[in-house]
Amino acid sequence: MQPELNHPPTFSVSELNREAKHLLEGHFDWVSVEGEIGNFTAAASGHWYFTLKDNDAQVRCAMFRRANSRLKYRPNQGESVQIRAKVSLYEGRGEFQLICEHMAPAGAGALQLAFERLKNRLSAEGLFNVEHKSIVPSDAEHIGVVTSPTGAALQDILTVLGRRSPHTTVSVFPVAVQGEGAAEQIAAAIQRADELVQTESLRLDALIVGRGGGSLEDLWAFNEEVVARALFAAKVPTVSAVGHEVDFSIADLVADVRAATPSAAAELVSADQTELLQHLDGLSDRMTRSVNRLNRDLSGQLLSLRKRLRHPGYAVRQQQAALTRYRSSLGHAVQRHIVMRESASRQLIARLKSRHPRQQLENRKLQRTQLSHQLGRQIRQRLRGARAEVAHQQKLLSSLGPEQTLNRGYAIVSDAAGKVVRGPGEVTSGDALQVRVKGGVISTEVSAKNDA
Repeated sequence: MQPELNHPPTFSVSELNREAKHLLEGHFDWVSVEGEIGNFTAAASGHWYFTLKDNDAQVRCAMFRRANSRLKYRPNQGESVQIRAKVSLYEGRGEFQLICEHMAPAGAGALQLAFERLKNRLSAEGLFNVEHKSIVPSDAEHIGVVTSPTGAALQDILTVLGRRSPHTTVSVFPVAVQGEGAAEQIAAAIQRADELVQTESLRLDALIVGRGGGSLEDLWAFNEEVVARALFAAKVPTVSAVGHEVDFSIADLVADVRAATPSAAAELVSADQTELLQHLDGLSDRMTRSVNRLNRDLSGQLLSLRKRLRHPGYAVRQQQAALTRYRSSLGHAVQRHIVMRESASRQLIARLKSRHPRQQLENRKLQRTQLSHQLGRQIRQRLRGARAEVAHQQKLLSSLGPEQTLNRGYAIVSDAAGKVVRGPGEVTSGDALQVRVKGGVISTEVSAKNDA
């Protein structure tokens, strides 16, 4: 008997696709895939549909509006990107696909690492320090712009200046803002503009360096060290205006001021003519009020002076009264002066009499007699004192002399040369000695000596 065959379960197409979808989504978590964009389509709904391919294969991808609205850029056909996605299957067609949640240019991670390393090194060197930054004027009359001559950034700057400050002069230093050699062009343009300012060949109040928005790769020229060094060395005040508000570059950190966009940079270095006109109107009103107030004050002062003004006759009478007072005071002063002079004359006459030569001679004679008596007394006193002192010193000298020492039984020993011997160490056996005692001298010879 033939055995029964086990028949597999039968699925509808929808059921099979659904089971395959569940199997794929359950097996794979988030995946990161790198490849080249192809067949890019932006639907009216806001969703993006594209394929991601390499040399050997491709996969369909979808990025819904909720996810792509968070990106800072829109990918282009043929760009290499890296996506983070969920693995899924489109049931309606049974097509394997990736649901993309995030996208970045391929190699952006390496660029970001290079950015951080350069930023840290330049920061350690002090290129970002505030003390190195110049003040950027807010009402520049002449502005330099280093950017692409065909880019939207230049048009944005010119539009803002035309609206806010049409009198401002703009000098454009055209450069490539992305691609090979762009960084070197930008650095050379910054150096050229600064040289023109330093040599007074061109007057620039500020220099704007920037471009419009783009991916990290598009903006990379402004993250190059050569551009950072040129900005740091520039003496002219610099404004970095790279990309959109969310973009940030090394140039932003080194420049004297960072503007969020090229338009914001133009606003930063220009004064709004509307505001200036309003300010002038306000000043005019204030001046008119001040002039009117001054006129009122002067009119009040004039009225007050008119009330204080007196008839000339009144002033003459006042002067006459003052003259009478002065005459009376002068008479009294003259009289007092005469009396004082007469008293002084009498005093001088009395002093003159006391100083007559005859009187002076008598006074000198009397003084001489008195001084002579005093001198005699002092001389005698000094002589008596000197004699007493001499006698005292003679007694003292006699008591300390060698004769008194000899009288007390002591002797003075000297060698053959007459030098006084003070101890045994100064003689040797056989030396001739002279011993002086009271009443004479004894000659002797050293036969032995004992040291103490």
